[in-house]
Amino acid sequence: MSQSHTLLIEAEDKPELLERLLRIVRHRGFRLTHLDMHHTDSNDVVEITLKVESTRPVANLHSQLDKLWDVSHVRLLPQE
Repeated sequence: MSQSHTLLIEAEDKPELLERLLRIVRHRGFRLTHLDMHHTDSNDVVEITLKVESTRPVANLHSQLDKLWDVSHVRLLPQE
């Protein structure tokens, strides 16, 4: 059964950032259902909210996103 998860990502605003995040989501077998991105008070940092679905464990995705050099923090939000 597919489960839905929400991840909050804080990262440096780089031109290639979004493409790299989405590639990891796809390669780890997750389907993106919602994406929201906005700048924080510091213009070089963005907050990205990803909602994904999969039957796979979300810990694998969390771990891979957290390893990206321009990602400073990944947090798994409680399910609604």
